[in-house]
Amino acid sequence: MRKMFTLLMAMTMLLCSGIALAEDTFRVGMECNYAPFNWTQAEPSDFAVEIEGGGGYADGYDVQIARAIADGLGKKLVIVKTEWDGLSMGVSSGAFDAIIAGMSPTEERKYTIDFTDSYYTSDLVVVVRKDGAYAAATKLEDLSGATITGQLNTFHYSVVPQIPGVVVGSAMENFPVMIVALHSGAVDGYVAEEPGAVADTTANPDLMYISFDEGAGFVASQDDVAVAVGLAKGSELMDDINTVINGIDEETRLQMMIDATLRQPLNN
Repeated sequence: MRKMFTLLMAMTMLLCSGIALAEDTFRVGMECNYAPFNWTQAEPSDFAVEIEGGGGYADGYDVQIARAIADGLGKKLVIVKTEWDGLSMGVSSGAFDAIIAGMSPTEERKYTIDFTDSYYTSDLVVVVRKDGAYAAATKLEDLSGATITGQLNTFHYSVVPQIPGVVVGSAMENFPVMIVALHSGAVDGYVAEEPGAVADTTANPDLMYISFDEGAGFVASQDDVAVAVGLAKGSELMDDINTVINGIDEETRLQMMIDATLRQPLNN
């Protein structure tokens, strides 16, 4: 048993040193299913990067940030498509070098991985049906009695109880599942970041999102609404990645997000 364990450990170390830690590549984990931050498309383009192992091409705001970082590091970008719940474990184990996936640097996540400076900050909104009972809401109190959900293991879901009188729906795996639930009437709405809500409502014209009046929306810390690159604890890439991120001015970042939102497949 001990020999088998030693062999497995050696194979794991070899895999990590030969793939995830390859000096000439910058391997990035992301869902490739969270437009406009990241998505999968069938055809190549000037903006997209082929997903490792086939399965299409990745594009989106995160991909463009990843490309800028890879260029700054002098490395080739490799996109590793990974389920949301596997991202933190993947970067910690060395399956890839960084998480660039619209991830917020929450206190809970900081226990297991490190985060760079933020590369985007977004407001929290609620997506609802245009013909639903809550379409005219302008403050959290207006959603009293609604069944609201959010993505599993995200900060989005953790803020749902801030809504007075809310019925907290079961957390759901991803945004496509939540959209189906909203269309079917299983929920009255779901929490999202504004760029993602723009993407969802553009692709589904019967949906809309609520931008709350100032001071009438969710209470969140800066870390909770920021988006940053996730790294393994003690990663040597931290300083170099921060240098690249801080070299991209706010106007350029905003334009990158606007361009990604307009470019996403469901808009075309």
